[in-house]
Amino acid sequence: MPPFPAATTASATSHLALLVLLSSSSLFFLYKSIRLRRKPSPATGPARTTTPTLLYASATGTSKALAARLSSRLTADAGVPIRATDAASFDPDDLPSVPLLLLVLPTHDGGAPPPSAAFLARWLEESAADFRAGALLLSGLRFAVFGVGSRAYGETFNAAAWSFSQWLRALGAVEVVPLVEGDVDGGDLEAVFEDWSGKVLRVVKGEELNNEGALGESDGLDLLELEEESDDDDEEEAEAGEIDMEDLAGKAPARRQNGKVEGSLANGGQNGVKEMVTPIIRTSLEKQGYKILGSHSGVKICRWTKSQLRGRGGCYKHSFYGIESHRCMEATPSLACANKCVFCWRHHTNPVGKSWKWKMDDPLDIVNGAIDQHTKMVKQMKGVPGVKPERLEEGLSPRHCALSLVGEPIMYPEINALVDELHRRHISTFLVTNAQFPEKIKTLKPITQLYVSVDAATKESLKAVDRPLFSDFWERFLDSLKSLHEKDQRTVYRLTLVKGWNAEEIDAYAKLLSLGQPDFIEIKGVTYCGSSATSKLTMENVPWHSDVKEFSEVLASKSGGVYEVACEHAHSCCVLLAKVDKFKINGKWHTWIDYDRFHELVTSGKPFKSQDYMAVTPSWAVYGAEEGGFDPDQSRFKKERRHGTAALG
Repeated sequence: MPPFPAATTASATSHLALLVLLSSSSLFFLYKSIRLRRKPSPATGPARTTTPTLLYASATGTSKALAARLSSRLTADAGVPIRATDAASFDPDDLPSVPLLLLVLPTHDGGAPPPSAAFLARWLEESAADFRAGALLLSGLRFAVFGVGSRAYGETFNAAAWSFSQWLRALGAVEVVPLVEGDVDGGDLEAVFEDWSGKVLRVVKGEELNNEGALGESDGLDLLELEEESDDDDEEEAEAGEIDMEDLAGKAPARRQNGKVEGSLANGGQNGVKEMVTPIIRTSLEKQGYKILGSHSGVKICRWTKSQLRGRGGCYKHSFYGIESHRCMEATPSLACANKCVFCWRHHTNPVGKSWKWKMDDPLDIVNGAIDQHTKMVKQMKGVPGVKPERLEEGLSPRHCALSLVGEPIMYPEINALVDELHRRHISTFLVTNAQFPEKIKTLKPITQLYVSVDAATKESLKAVDRPLFSDFWERFLDSLKSLHEKDQRTVYRLTLVKGWNAEEIDAYAKLLSLGQPDFIEIKGVTYCGSSATSKLTMENVPWHSDVKEFSEVLASKSGGVYEVACEHAHSCCVLLAKVDKFKINGKWHTWIDYDRFHELVTSGKPFKSQDYMAVTPSWAVYGAEEGGFDPDQSRFKKERRHGTAALG
């Protein structure tokens, strides 16, 4: 570079600005621009590939499964051997040599692309913003994008897919199939993806599409005539017949204008009120044994109900609180939830939402329908080996309702009326909320026992474990705990320990106790429900009962004597902490419930507190008892799983 001329200070400043412009970052993009503009010669450059490139970036496994399906379809129907590839292993510098790029992309936190596509996204974004790259950089590229997202996330719905489309078009690439948005919670992702795949297939066969996605005249791209390439690696296919969370989706609109989605609503008219349970969701839940009530409620018979009908023991709520498991009905008035927890044992086969936006059924119809379906399922136990006739007769008159089946029951706008209907029938109520609706907690009428799920103790881990829809999820979580403190009836923190996720946060959990000051703290090890594309949990994440006991003892000690370990149910890997000043009287625990007294208090209409309906805990349920929380009046049943035989122990 020649020396600066003897000129004005302004001239020197101009040269200095030029040096800043040619910084290491700028030089890198200048090099990239020159490299990508250079046409490869037969002697020195790579030959232009003749096979389309199919990329996916998967957070839960769904995008990967969809890409694999498209790969198989193109190979079988078009004779084009194409392998779905993770975007993380793709070199963006190869884009100019790609004739057709197919992308299946989900959206990560805050509208960002998933981590495996982060480098490709940054490359495209920076290139599109670099004036030296220009609009001809990828002028030889044709592409199509399918977005996998959830409309419940609002403005960030499929934001990553739209960003990729915008960047590619800014660099001169031609979008040959209009972008399609898959809504994982709408109801028909399968149909939407198949439609998009069919259009891609026609492009690959040489049939061109116009901007509206209709068939038009081809301009000469016929990949059937391109050189075939082979790949020895086997395609990793999705498990046949498994319905993934992201397969329960709605048809997406054709385009997005000014950041807003335009088009018809899935599962309903353009301006109509849709039903919460779509046909696909209904089919999936019914396969799991759920009975769907109306358009948004459900009921299912619990395995512990079946167990106590046969005199083989009750659940932890029997040990901790004295419910009769064979007379307990598990139900919910809202199958929708505002979280997508990693340990969801329904594998997210239920809808999600941040507010009630569906058709609403009458609470009386829901209660009548739930009792009717529950008693039908109990009747089906007649004749099952071991079922005791007297228990079966009692089971036909449910006395307890666990409003914790799936979803978020407190979302239902008429939850108070529904609770009234249950109490009018002398059915006690245990309701679980996921700590995202503090105002609903405040307005909730007295119930027998109110739970708040405390799935993590820090903002970062709560986001990772619960995967909430709300952007202000942490504030809602803390406010929910504070709202719990205002309730006079029995309150519970429910902790689900997941090794490697939240089980190491005991100090942070201890700090949360003062916010809600619950009567009880249930600490349970996560239940492993098999592998799923929506959850990466394995058996290594499941704590032993000894781990749960150790955690409980340490947490109790950190409470400074406010809580002590009161009960355990070893079979469920569950331990109960209780407030000493309320429930330990003359050295004896009173964690059980006097249900008749509770209903008397509710009927009176007068204010009452949790101590007004407590009862003595039996010795076999107390922490450290030889029975480990198993009712000695029941018969312990153990199954020899290796040989499939059973024996009484």
